[in-house]
Amino acid sequence: MSSAMGAPSRVHVIANSQSTQALRIADSVDAGLRSHGIDTSRESDESEKVSFGTRELTGEPRLTATDLILVIGGDGTMLRAAEVGRDSGAAILGVNLGHVGFLAEAEEEDVQSVIDAIAGGQWSVEERLALDVIVSRDSLVVDRTWALNEVSVEKHAREKMISVLAHVDDHPLSRWGCDGVICATPTGSTAYAFSAGGPIVWPEVSALLLLPISAHSLFARPCVIAPTSVIRLEPSPEADAVMWADGRRMISMAPGSTVEVRANDQPVRFARLATSPFTDRLVAKFQLPVEGWRGVDK
Repeated sequence: MSSAMGAPSRVHVIANSQSTQALRIADSVDAGLRSHGIDTSRESDESEKVSFGTRELTGEPRLTATDLILVIGGDGTMLRAAEVGRDSGAAILGVNLGHVGFLAEAEEEDVQSVIDAIAGGQWSVEERLALDVIVSRDSLVVDRTWALNEVSVEKHAREKMISVLAHVDDHPLSRWGCDGVICATPTGSTAYAFSAGGPIVWPEVSALLLLPISAHSLFARPCVIAPTSVIRLEPSPEADAVMWADGRRMISMAPGSTVEVRANDQPVRFARLATSPFTDRLVAKFQLPVEGWRGVDK
């Protein structure tokens, strides 16, 4: 779902703290937005201190749904921004300084046009499906989290496989001896799930992905599942397993633990400047060949 927006109440800038380039660009963006009369606040992707004009506040920023989060960095910084903005409903717009930067909307050379588009209210919001994740043991909930890209149940010890039984809507699907199992969103289909051999899913498609990692099995194909379904992953009791959400939040799984994954009621909101379709983004980011063989169109 996409909707047009006006100028934001405030732009909260999150920069990759490990990159002097990102911090330099963040300074430039901050000054540019303020020159248009737009309030700004700042933090690094690992910071606990946020500056609002001349005031400094500790803890998470108090964002609202009328704010915009502008990210200077790669996909890791974008995932941090999703954590910051999720509860408020603030939209996220990324300027990519990483390698592929699939979640980002613009590149470094586009910074001035990004500032102008924000100030002119020339952006829209696109909602992306997120995951709700529950870890249980003996029918009791022991932990809960969420994910934008994917949830993975993986082996903790490098030298051992784990055995995981996957259920869909309380019906057993398959048991895999594997390195792990991934549940992903369409947004995450170009991330970890893609590296594990999963399909690319257009973001307009509402679906869940399920696929094993390096499975010793005749049936090890990725599955595309209805967004209304519930996926349950059960590592065998002796498995030494951990659960990761977006590669950022880790939960150790005690023997007998299970993970339930379903679509989250609250989507993550992305700001979009361009109207180009996902196909064009895919071709550009992955540098896909669209000409004939060896560059000769047939």
